[in-house]
Amino acid sequence: MVEHADIRVVHRGGSKINFRAPVISDDSRLLLCASGECVKVYSTSTEECVHHLRAHTDVVTGVVLRPSNHLQVYSCSMDGTIRLWDFTDAILIKTYVIGQPIYSIYASAQHNGVLFITIPMLNDKTSEMFHLVAVHLQQSTEQLVEARELSVVISHVSSNPAAIAFGRAGEYLASTKGLQLEVFFLKKQKSNRFSLKEENKKGRKNTFSCVTCHPTDDCIATGHEDGQIRLWRNFSHKKEYTYSTLHWHHTTVGSLCFTPEGTNLLSGGVESVLVQWRYNQDTQRDFLPRLGAAITHVTVSPDGTLFTTTHSDNKITIIRSGAKVSAVIQGLVKGESIETDLLIDPRSKALVMNGKPGHLQFYSLQRDKLMYNLDIVQQEYIYQSDLQQFEVVKAAFNSSGNWLATVEREQKDAELELNLKLWAFDDQTQSFVLNTTISAPHENRITALCFSPATDSQTTTVLVSSSKDGHFKAWQLAAHTEDEGPCWSCDFVGAYHGLVPSCCCFSADGSLLAVSFQEVVTVWSSASWELLTTLSQPPGDIRDLCFGQLSCSKYLLGTSTSNLLLCWNLLTCSLEWSTSMDISLLLADPLSENMAAFCSQSGYTHLFVFKPSEPRPIFSQKAVCSGKVMRAVFAPREEMLESCEESSQWLNRCQLYFLSQHMDLMTFTTKAEEDKLMDSSKQLVIDDTVAMTPFHLLLGKRRKEREEPQPAVSSPSAQRSSSSIRELLQTPAHVLPSTSYLCSMFVRSLLISVTDNREENNEAEGEMDSEKEEEDSEEEMDTRDTRPEQVSAESVSPALTKAQLRELRRLKKQDHSWLQGLLDP
Repeated sequence: MVEHADIRVVHRGGSKINFRAPVISDDSRLLLCASGECVKVYSTSTEECVHHLRAHTDVVTGVVLRPSNHLQVYSCSMDGTIRLWDFTDAILIKTYVIGQPIYSIYASAQHNGVLFITIPMLNDKTSEMFHLVAVHLQQSTEQLVEARELSVVISHVSSNPAAIAFGRAGEYLASTKGLQLEVFFLKKQKSNRFSLKEENKKGRKNTFSCVTCHPTDDCIATGHEDGQIRLWRNFSHKKEYTYSTLHWHHTTVGSLCFTPEGTNLLSGGVESVLVQWRYNQDTQRDFLPRLGAAITHVTVSPDGTLFTTTHSDNKITIIRSGAKVSAVIQGLVKGESIETDLLIDPRSKALVMNGKPGHLQFYSLQRDKLMYNLDIVQQEYIYQSDLQQFEVVKAAFNSSGNWLATVEREQKDAELELNLKLWAFDDQTQSFVLNTTISAPHENRITALCFSPATDSQTTTVLVSSSKDGHFKAWQLAAHTEDEGPCWSCDFVGAYHGLVPSCCCFSADGSLLAVSFQEVVTVWSSASWELLTTLSQPPGDIRDLCFGQLSCSKYLLGTSTSNLLLCWNLLTCSLEWSTSMDISLLLADPLSENMAAFCSQSGYTHLFVFKPSEPRPIFSQKAVCSGKVMRAVFAPREEMLESCEESSQWLNRCQLYFLSQHMDLMTFTTKAEEDKLMDSSKQLVIDDTVAMTPFHLLLGKRRKEREEPQPAVSSPSAQRSSSSIRELLQTPAHVLPSTSYLCSMFVRSLLISVTDNREENNEAEGEMDSEKEEEDSEEEMDTRDTRPEQVSAESVSPALTKAQLRELRRLKKQDHSWLQGLLDP
């Protein structure tokens, strides 16, 4: 076996952006959110991801702005580190090593140099007991700092970041867990605890779900599982406290947040409605409905102009102050289970899988952004737990991406309703359009769906579906008719001794179809639908079938329920080799001979990459994830890697993505790829949306100036002005005059009086007259000189052109006195 640490498993495309509440910059232009092992920085206006803050080696669990510098942010992770970033330029400034997994992070402007984090009490990731500790950040010039000075603030707290909040001016903090609210006063170092009954009068639970504090008033707002919001006051006294109740949500309150002025309280829950409560006016409230999915977090920008709601479908909605949705940042939607396989759209190279209920989502792995959703069921989805509705269970593309086949299923008690739909790609709309709907294509559930590959010898497109009713069917695209366009119809129905087919696949050239019937593998001719041969194997039903690719196309591989990996040679119709492995998933690389097998053992999944012609693995990696790998796919790369090491050459053409048991989309990457991503993340990004000011023209277009040729003539005044500007920009800020002084001088230099305009017009007319006279005199000289003299180019300096002369006059008229006055002693 070959195992190297050069390849590691990472969260890449499709990571959760709803794991923690996002953070909005002070100017409301950027939004930061934890996503897998990195922090993503989005533009609130364009929805584009402008930066990836990569350095953590485990899941990022919290992001918070640095109170003393609004351009910097702290991030914490399960890797036991806190990292300080300049998020505008994606530069890592400092790393603080805590040495324990960190679950949440908090900062207060009144506690300079101190961060508050939640860590396990037993220094174990499996621990369910946590305490809130204060981390005193040491002042050091080193980039890596050991932060071992920890002091416990509150013990037995919740690991949920929404369960802890700082109060007015950082004087106290509120912590909720279960049925108890604890208020800890930082100066007095004492706490008051308040408890609720387990159930209210209506029998609903009073358990705390979230907490927030008023920014200017001594008021704590708590959300509860019964849908109520309680406003706590006078909590500095254990017995004289009071609370009032707000109620609109019919179930658990997901998130609470006060606006910076404290005039409004925002709440959200599973109703996907943002509720805006007027503070101290309980009867007045506003609603923003139909936001798409359950609200998990509500955030307000520091200036109060922007609201964001984070949703359970991995989406962030950006709302302007006018209660209007201005932008939507949609991540990869991952539900409780993925019924369809992970697919790659041959046209757009997008990842295709189950998305919203009744939809397929097309997700760009390169841009890490949702492209669009395709409505398959075309029915309004009703959010009710016990209601059976149509769901997409199978999908497949043909090799060219012109056709998409989907299967939707609805189980009503004992009745099963199936629909097989064929979708044609429309070049005008750049999407798929429904072409054929086949009701009840089989009498029982469909187990597999596959298209025949497109080859020169095979001109027709064939779709094969297998079902638990004991049959597999071949569907063929019929020819055009005068009245209707092309449509699909059944061309062949196959069976084998009444056994149930479980999976099917075509060979690389499309000439053979392999269908597994429990313990027997049958091979059929796709041209005549004749049964060519059957392949036997040790007892055990076949779970996966896969043909080899390219030079290994003569091999057929399969896995069985008896924990065997089998390889047949189709030329000899015999078993080539077999090995005992509990293979949970087997798939082939479409651009090479390599195959990947995920093996489950002792609660973990291991990866083996091999070629069918040689049973010896070319790469293996143990414990790629905990639990079983549910789905996987090889995604072709845009640019081929140039890896020389044998252990990583299997990643050169395609990248392997897989979905873990916890619904995390992960991939394998090499050290070279990681270094390339780190280098690209450190490059500064020039924002072309910045207003066109003189300073923007001076500093923001440096690259363009390098590409353009320099002017041939420069005046002394231009040289003086450029050196003055350079000296001004390079002078330390603390020795410069005040900004107001510089600004007034700069603005005065830009003002042009009416008299100056008249004088410039007169001068321009005079220049035009003088140019005409010069041209007339030059023509007279040309007519008088009939024999021009031969003069060497070295003895005479080159003459200036008319354009250069005009540029020279314009430069002389520029007023740079406002800069020169600064430099004079």
